Amino acid sequence: MSKSKPKSKPLVERRVVARPKNGASQSPYIANDFKEQDTWRMFRIMSEFVEGFEALRNIRPAVTLFGSARTLQNSEDYQLARLIAYSMSQKGFSIITGGGPGIMEAANLGAHEAGGRSVGCNIELPFEQKPNPYINLPVNFHYFFIRKVMFLRYTSAVIVMPGGFGTMDELFEVLTLVQTHKIDPMPIILMDQEYWKGMTDWIRDTVLGNRSYIDKGDMGIFHVVDKPEEAVKIITQYYRYKKL
Repeated sequence: MSKSKPKSKPLVERRVVARPKNGASQSPYIANDFKEQDTWRMFRIMSEFVEGFEALRNIRPAVTLFGSARTLQNSEDYQLARLIAYSMSQKGFSIITGGGPGIMEAANLGAHEAGGRSVGCNIELPFEQKPNPYINLPVNFHYFFIRKVMFLRYTSAVIVMPGGFGTMDELFEVLTLVQTHKIDPMPIILMDQEYWKGMTDWIRDTVLGNRSYIDKGDMGIFHVVDKPEEAVKIITQYYRYKKL
């Protein structure tokens, strides 16, 4: 009786993934770093929160300005942000921005020219974002979500200039936090009625009118104006009888 040949085991492909010598992730997406060292990341997150709170705890009253990093220096939006920041600085408010170019630079410049406190919450990006030269209180962040906490933790008002996805993200976050009573109500001011008209019409007619996905009172959470003096007046009148 002939012996049967042992069955050969199926070949299993073993993929070897080369790792950088320094242990860093090869992924081009920063968020993927969490998948590899989740628990150790917590220490960096905690330290960033502590550093941010320590650096910014004495800046009140303050106004946060959001807007596009792509805004050119010779544009109307740039000069408008510069003037608003200058005016609010003269009234004793610190100016908080993301610390980069465009609207952020314009607002920091206005605060600098007024001799006020000019805060820049800069973010580390794969394509390097250099802090603008008009910041006198710089704070650097690795994580976007910590930076976003710092934008609102010590501010008394938010002014939103024209911008793209990042600006929209910042706008809708503060609207949601006020709507859900997670933070105290504050003036939220959108500058340039023409720029924001399409969005505000859609919110009023579709989100509220056709679908009832927000309450009627939610339309009063924000203001839309054109002139810097209108923004300044809204903020100063709001806090005339309130503690900053």
